[in-house]
Amino acid sequence: SQKYTAIGLLGKATDTLDATGKVTEEKPYDQITKGDLENVLQKFTGDIMQVPPLYSALKKDGERLSTLMKRGEAVEAKPARPVTVYSLSLQQFQPPLFTLDVECGGGFYVRSLVSDIGKELSTCATMQELTRTKHGPFTLEEHALYEDKWTIDEIARSLEHCTSLLPGEPSHKKLKTEHPGETAVSCE
Repeated sequence: SQKYTAIGLLGKATDTLDATGKVTEEKPYDQITKGDLENVLQKFTGDIMQVPPLYSALKKDGERLSTLMKRGEAVEAKPARPVTVYSLSLQQFQPPLFTLDVECGGGFYVRSLVSDIGKELSTCATMQELTRTKHGPFTLEEHALYEDKWTIDEIARSLEHCTSLLPGEPSHKKLKTEHPGETAVSCE
């Protein structure tokens, strides 16, 4: 699973669903309370259906959707697909900003979540900032190596520690040969 901390902005929507995009919509948000936001989060916890963002790393005919869109080619919305949210909590609410902690499975888009939360609250929302705090066995707290520790020895120790958390190579290869009929699906 992966863990993220995301900051959302209420009242604005962008074409990319994040701060890099063009604003496409603005709506009032001052009626929204902390309670409203917390209630809505329950709807987005567990196994849910999610539509991936149009601007994304997903590919069509071998080209990234984001590349096609920047060229002005029509890209139809992707169908909703099942994703898993293990936990979702509100850390801070200072309108128009709200901060979420999200733990999710693969193929999940946090900016789609932020956008969907906005719609569910009858306004709109866009993601301002995203920090990945955990990826697989790695967490930012335990496994990040801060700049004051960038020495050869510290880097070597950190790599050793991280490598010990990963499954060994041979087991990977064995898995692949056991199921020759199955094709691997890669999610960007």
